[in-house]
Amino acid sequence: MFGNSHMQRTFHFAVPLLLLAAGAYAQRPAASANQPFDAHDLSGFWKERGDRLATNQRHEISLNAPTMTPWAQAKYDAAKPGLNGTGAGRAQPLGNDPIMICDPVGYPRVLVASGNYGIQIVQAPKEMLMLFDWFYARRDIWTDGRKLADDPDPRFYGNSVGRWDGDTFVVESNGFDERTWLDSAGHPHSDEMRLEERYRRVSKDTIELSMTLTDPKAYTQPWVSEKKYLERFSDKELEARDSGWNDLREDACIPSVEAKYKEQVREPAGGAGAPARKP
Repeated sequence: MFGNSHMQRTFHFAVPLLLLAAGAYAQRPAASANQPFDAHDLSGFWKERGDRLATNQRHEISLNAPTMTPWAQAKYDAAKPGLNGTGAGRAQPLGNDPIMICDPVGYPRVLVASGNYGIQIVQAPKEMLMLFDWFYARRDIWTDGRKLADDPDPRFYGNSVGRWDGDTFVVESNGFDERTWLDSAGHPHSDEMRLEERYRRVSKDTIELSMTLTDPKAYTQPWVSEKKYLERFSDKELEARDSGWNDLREDACIPSVEAKYKEQVREPAGGAGAPARKP
């Protein structure tokens, strides 16, 4: 499914880890926490580590989703997550996950499901870039003082602006293309969705993150995350990555490869079931 990847890890997105749990952060070595760092510098290569927030392989914003509106519930009921997917009775071979046809994964799903594949943050004078190893995606966060447009053109990763509030980098986003899922369980959103993220570098190796998603067309109340954590890749870990030193893989979804893969896993005649995929 993805360029520069072997077939056996085509479905690696089904089992990535969620963001570092708060308890795991508390156990980090004191020496790392005491090393000097610039609180206004989020640049570098980061990963998400720790147990998933849910035990059924969902990659939700939080453990508990708010109540859906009838509009969102109908879309959720129509979602058919793929193999290794997301809740009893919901996973189906091939499914109808948009990423199965190489649609962009969308945001915040690409963040909360990136696992240890890695995220690179680049700070430029007028914007902050987030580059994702998973799906080889790019997100622009403008920091030049512009305001969010009231009626922006929809984008798969949203329209985003950022500013510093003390030592916290606050990102506000709107204009999300509603074709994407919020997670691998198939939770939907509308084009009215707005997202606020708050990033705070709490040590040399750790960024604390919280998110609040507001979408009155889809959810009866805001969806507020638990605190999540990004951990900086060490130089040794970066050097050991199979993609090379300080580099991201070209993990692109290729329609022709995806079509061939679907043929290989399609349920055989006689109902024996599709073969299980390796994570």
